[in-house]
Amino acid sequence: MFKIALPSRDGIVDEHFGHCEYFTLLTVDEGRRVVEEEQLAPPPGCGCKSNIIPVLVEKGVRVLLGGNMGEGAVMKLRQHGIEVVRGASGPVSEVAAKWLAGELADKQELCTAHGHHHEGCGGHH
Repeated sequence: MFKIALPSRDGIVDEHFGHCEYFTLLTVDEGRRVVEEEQLAPPPGCGCKSNIIPVLVEKGVRVLLGGNMGEGAVMKLRQHGIEVVRGASGPVSEVAAKWLAGELADKQELCTAHGHHHEGCGGHH
């Protein structure tokens, strides 16, 4: 069992990790089925500067599905062992279902996976 966190506003994935209304936490079982849903109100202050990341870790979150996020927040989440997938949008349940089906990948992965600056991102292969 593990949890997926989605920054949310009115049941939709919030584009802004640091300003979301709440986090939707979905508990996923071994069969990759959602078995529980809860809402977690973030502490006041910006996402990665608040203590939300340790709270997510404590709750058992292993994956965060979000919209656009700054590199600082992504790095911090990954340092805490949370997989980050950016570029998600739409209803929380649909986004989670897509990720569980293997149909959602981090939109920035190609650029950040190398560990260099952005020389590999200009479309040259």
